Amino acid sequence: MQPEEPKRGDLIHQEQAPFLRLRGRKTTGRNKAAKGTNTTEAAEYTTRHKATLKRQTGKYCPTTCGVADYLFRYLPAISRDLESMGNDLELIANLTTNAEEKVVYMKDSATAALKSSQSEGYIKKSVNMLDDVLRFEKTQEQQILELQNVLSSIQRRMVELDKLSSQLKQKCQEPCKDSVDIQTTTGTDCQDIANKGATTSGLYYVRPAAATEQFLVYCEIDEYRRGFTVIQRRRDGSVDFNKNWNQYKNGFGHLSPDDTTEFWLGNEKIHWLTAVSTFSPIPTVLRIELVDWEGNKRYADYNMFVLSPEIDMFRLTYGYYMGGDAGDAFGGFDFGEDPSDKFYTMHNGQQFSTSDKDNDKYDGNCALQDGSGWWMNRCHAAHLNGKYYQGGTYTAKDAGFDNGIIWVTWHNRFYSLKETTMKLIPMTRIAAG
Repeated sequence: MQPEEPKRGDLIHQEQAPFLRLRGRKTTGRNKAAKGTNTTEAAEYTTRHKATLKRQTGKYCPTTCGVADYLFRYLPAISRDLESMGNDLELIANLTTNAEEKVVYMKDSATAALKSSQSEGYIKKSVNMLDDVLRFEKTQEQQILELQNVLSSIQRRMVELDKLSSQLKQKCQEPCKDSVDIQTTTGTDCQDIANKGATTSGLYYVRPAAATEQFLVYCEIDEYRRGFTVIQRRRDGSVDFNKNWNQYKNGFGHLSPDDTTEFWLGNEKIHWLTAVSTFSPIPTVLRIELVDWEGNKRYADYNMFVLSPEIDMFRLTYGYYMGGDAGDAFGGFDFGEDPSDKFYTMHNGQQFSTSDKDNDKYDGNCALQDGSGWWMNRCHAAHLNGKYYQGGTYTAKDAGFDNGIIWVTWHNRFYSLKETTMKLIPMTRIAAG
């Protein structure tokens, strides 16, 4: 029996539909000895990882209203505390000033008395005591100055938080929602949905010819009525891509109707979407879009892209590199360290590897070392599921390996990209217009 479909407006729990949220090749230290052929394993099927959409729990808040509510709740109290601290510091400063004036007056009086009195020993002792008091007052003044600097720093931070609160308030003009909008049009993929008249990018149900059930995807529909089915999205490092075999098989992360979240759609679903049959004979193009930390954008297209079934370890194959200004990193790269560099870093024909299922050509485990799942050779020239490095740059000393989000035909292997997108479209619709 097929699982019940959630009705529009229903709550969908993350565990039931894993994506809905309401979060180089290695050269140094890597042996080049080829790994023996792995025994082909039967496809694994675990029902507990299958998405069931029957039990409805969870919460979805796409406008981050909860964060804004939290700030609005505590901001007034913090502002009152800061104002109170400022008043206390001003009072202490006034008292210190008065005390200093009295000490100076007492010292001047003692000096005058010293000139006219015979009790010089006692007077000198009193003057020394007053000097000690004055030094203490100056120390106290320094401490007050430091406190005032801390207060100023806190006040500047509060101004920043107040600005952030205003931005969140602007974003949260509508109340938080406990449900998401799933578009009603369905099809075999996003291009089929666009062909049926859909013009809005968002969440849709698709059921490719090879699929056993329908599933949710994010469709990116542009002004030319091209419907791209998005299979991977990296935006901000909010999702950890260091996952095991079953997680990469079923998918992880979060699908959102406003396309602001990170996810991996799932190898099994990607296989269904790319399987060529008599019902879907048109080859699929994989488009890869990249953004660096300076805001520059590049892309690469691969025609006749196919992901094999699990029994073949979700092997990646494609016909040829169609072009794009990002370069052909899937075709391997010559790092200038060995004549075999390009051959051992090409990705066409490679099986998928994770830390717990090693299918690469390296005698170690590339996926384990890099902390990701990918079509590893020995190891890679492209690596879009790598570790997210804020700012982009990192070193071999920092990581041990080139384990970032890499596309070496654009940036070097120790530059980790800021954003990536992998999406599918029929070959007949890749051209705009």
